[in-house]
Amino acid sequence: MIADVRMLAYGCPADTLDKYVQIGESATIESLRRFCDVVIEVFEKQYLRKPDKDDIASLLQEGDDRGFLGILDCMHWHWKNCPTAWHGTHTNGFKRVPTLILEVVASKNLWIWHAFFGMAGTNNDITVLDRSPLFYDLINGVEPPYDANGKLRHHNALNTKL
Repeated sequence: MIADVRMLAYGCPADTLDKYVQIGESATIESLRRFCDVVIEVFEKQYLRKPDKDDIASLLQEGDDRGFLGILDCMHWHWKNCPTAWHGTHTNGFKRVPTLILEVVASKNLWIWHAFFGMAGTNNDITVLDRSPLFYDLINGVEPPYDANGKLRHHNALNTKL
């Protein structure tokens, strides 16, 4: 578990943990795979899913006073350890230091529904929104699944006639 958490938290390779945790590289990789499988199995239905129509309605109701953009936010995080070669692609005129841009949709109870880090070259909020997968389904006409008589149904708006 220590090796798994260190790999996930610090992004260190499996072979660097053999002296600290005294576990081999192949055992560390297998342990991490099992750890991730268990986390997905336990939390997938509740937390690792796209929002359904009820969740979206709840989010929109929370954002009624400010609109949907009241629950959508883009934040610039100072990237202290940014590699020197990448400074130009992660620096804009506003901050003058390398930053990562995080786009988040969160409800008032701090439930995070969407998180997306902008990629290299996205130096403002507009370009992050442009590359974000947040509205990808809606742009392509795919609606969230809905419940009909206890069965989960998928509806594609492109296949419907007006």
